[in-house]
Amino acid sequence: MDGRQVALAYYNELQVVPGFEVVPVGVVERVMQEHQIALSGPQDARRLAQLLGVDAVVIGAITDFTPYYPPRCALQVEWYAANPGYHPIPPGYGLPWGTPEEKEIPAPLVFEAEFALAKEQLKTQIPTCSGVSGANPASISPAATDPSGAVLPEAAGQTVPAASLSPTIPLPADGLIGSVPGHEAMPPGWPDPRGFVPSPPSPQPPTCWPSDAPVLRHTQTYNGHDIEFTEALASYYFFRDDARFGGWQSYLQRSDDFIRFCCHMHISEMLSARGGAGETRVVWRCFGVR
Repeated sequence: MDGRQVALAYYNELQVVPGFEVVPVGVVERVMQEHQIALSGPQDARRLAQLLGVDAVVIGAITDFTPYYPPRCALQVEWYAANPGYHPIPPGYGLPWGTPEEKEIPAPLVFEAEFALAKEQLKTQIPTCSGVSGANPASISPAATDPSGAVLPEAAGQTVPAASLSPTIPLPADGLIGSVPGHEAMPPGWPDPRGFVPSPPSPQPPTCWPSDAPVLRHTQTYNGHDIEFTEALASYYFFRDDARFGGWQSYLQRSDDFIRFCCHMHISEMLSARGGAGETRVVWRCFGVR
């Protein structure tokens, strides 16, 4: 698979999105050659962004591809900001949580946001087992349990609380915003669901805490026989004045069109999950009936 072909397709689809000004792939390659940048890490990506005078550099990888029907393409894309003070933007950030529009958030985006939140919360619950090797389950006292029945391991005579991992904790009825009754005491560093809502403007610039993590990351696999993928492809084709024969089905047979649509889907999913979707349009289609 030609990575440059995918880069050009991603460039064209990203340039179509209102608000983005994308530097051509050839210009980026020339700057990389002149300054001998190999993009071996976040520091190289940040240096390249600063040389180009852009806000971020996009780095992608093709993890799977087959052109034969049904075609398949897997993309992993990371955006690295030129400013090290920008931290990762999780899925769900910027969506209208806690507002009347919250009920209009698509279920897949709600699931992705909840999954990202749970993943960050779970990082605060990793047990510290220094000096303990191969703990014997039989040595754990059966009385060392929390109210939900989860076993609490013991290390050096100190009981490690595991209540926050209890499966009996209910989710807030109003989505991600709010707190769970009876569980107000959270551990230090516990990701607060209210972090999905952008903070108000600050009178002073915030303190810079450097980060090497990408500000945006999205990984997805697209299959030509997936019904959601083909429905999106049919809509994508409908809004383009493509005079070529074959309709949207022909996009599954032409690798260049298939790759470009995969890039379109990848960008749309990544931006929509962070509040970047455009306004919904209602389109009337007329059919002649005799």
